Amino acid sequence: MPTVRIAQDPAADELLGRDPLALLIGMLLDQQFPMERAFSAPRLLADRLGVDALSADQLAGADPEELTRVFQGPPALHRYPGSMAARTQDLCRLIVERYDGRAENLWADGPDGAALLKRLGELPGFGAQKSKIFLALLGKQYGVTPPGWRAAAGDYGLEGSRRSVADITGAESLSEVRAFKQEQKQAAKKAAAK
Repeated sequence: MPTVRIAQDPAADELLGRDPLALLIGMLLDQQFPMERAFSAPRLLADRLGVDALSADQLAGADPEELTRVFQGPPALHRYPGSMAARTQDLCRLIVERYDGRAENLWADGPDGAALLKRLGELPGFGAQKSKIFLALLGKQYGVTPPGWRAAAGDYGLEGSRRSVADITGAESLSEVRAFKQEQKQAAKKAAAK
């Protein structure tokens, strides 16, 4: 079980380190929402459901309105609790249908990096960039290193980079990742202004 410090909250990070579904849901929620809150949300979700680990079967079969209420909180698990509750349920349904309800089965049979990236891209809410970041996170912090994973993850797989959640190992690296993202936003604004 890896020790992670993504959420910057010991209880949330402990769950992320031992529960692949929690990690996958945290990554799903990491959009248009502060990263630490997105990756803390699976712990809050588990607490609200009264469970120690999240279950794809339970979430896939949950009443959609009840799951939305759970996501609404307070505090809300995401800026858009209704749509993200639905997307989480869609993600869990796919995990149940294709991977026997086990998130880790996405990578357990040892696909190469390109095949794993393709699988990740098929998940609801996982576009090309998010899939590469998650692949890099698996490789850098979870020991999931199929052949070709760094190449498939692109720049996110680079050793020593500080560009995404895959590189966060504590408060200092979190600051470095934030600085990188700010630089990217500024560069994009300058390019758009030309």
